[in-house]
Amino acid sequence: MIISVPKETAKDERRVSLTPEVASQFVKDGMEVRVEQNAGLASNYLDESYEEVGAKIVNDANEVYGEADLILKIQPPNEEEMEHIKEGTVLVCLLWALSNKELIEDLKNRGITALGMEAIPRISRAQNMDVLSSMSSLSGYKAALMGADHLDRYMPMMMTAAGTIPPAKVLVLGAGVAGLQAIATAKRLGAVVEAFDIRPAVKEQVESLGAKFVEVPLEEADTETKGGYAKELSKNSQQRQREVIHEHAEKSDMIITTALIPGKPAPLLVTKEMVEDMKPGSIVVDMAAEQGGNCAETKPGENINKNDVIIMGPLNIPSKMAFHASKLYAKNMQALLKLLIQEGEFNFDFEDEIIENTTITHKGEIISPMLKDDES
Repeated sequence: MIISVPKETAKDERRVSLTPEVASQFVKDGMEVRVEQNAGLASNYLDESYEEVGAKIVNDANEVYGEADLILKIQPPNEEEMEHIKEGTVLVCLLWALSNKELIEDLKNRGITALGMEAIPRISRAQNMDVLSSMSSLSGYKAALMGADHLDRYMPMMMTAAGTIPPAKVLVLGAGVAGLQAIATAKRLGAVVEAFDIRPAVKEQVESLGAKFVEVPLEEADTETKGGYAKELSKNSQQRQREVIHEHAEKSDMIITTALIPGKPAPLLVTKEMVEDMKPGSIVVDMAAEQGGNCAETKPGENINKNDVIIMGPLNIPSKMAFHASKLYAKNMQALLKLLIQEGEFNFDFEDEIIENTTITHKGEIISPMLKDDES
């Protein structure tokens, strides 16, 4: 089996899908690993490190794509890359199938078997494969640091000869993996942290990190999907939520927003009116910028100043921590491939919940239950 690792071509993507550590295991298992020249350079994994573990460095697109049995990537292939992938090849990457339906149709028509790392089901057996949790943890940590770097004040309480400076107040909206890591990081920096989430079940986790949980009475009794994500709220509940958030936003020095709904635009949590009422010099770090943003003023990929409030719309935050992001991604993917590859051969057992949900296209058909449900 030939495993190929192309260099990522998407803008600002510094990660690599396979590290030398994981490559060495594939080589030991009798597979041939081909890595495009400098594929790992941006994440500080050098060609020499791959060669030392038995991988082959190549610089020909046809050798990287055209001869591969298995292609490992971070981002979905672009049009040019698609032209090099032969029928029957297995592609594993972040596909974001619900948002990339034209690409999925193209993969299906070309007879390419595609697995989406973002589609790993959130079950206990798949925890070591869960790329979204790995990347969200990195993002939450980095978002708190980015916000602190732009804040023109101390995060912790400081007692000085000139007087005592109170700690910064941080409000985290959304207490999933990213939100919890943002809470933990802001607390370690010395801030007073509050957090809101529509899922009451996360209250205990928020409080265990030393933050105060902001409670909002909602109409819905069930606010969580099977996959552990937040559900979309009714208009009345959204209004109540915004009223409470507005009250806390006015007092905050920094707001970190993390709320996402799979396959849909990010929910609006921070309105223009809230931004207008925030203190001059305060910060909004909108981690949902790639899906439109949780803040009405967010401009994806930009930092803007609105009424003396800095609104940050960072894109691809995990790529800003490319070394560890690549390490975790490769480990997650290795765990999936250990299930998929048996005795050197692909084993597409669609009775297995993980393989069924992760496989998007196979032999000219749509396999993903998520896509089938979306079409119906």
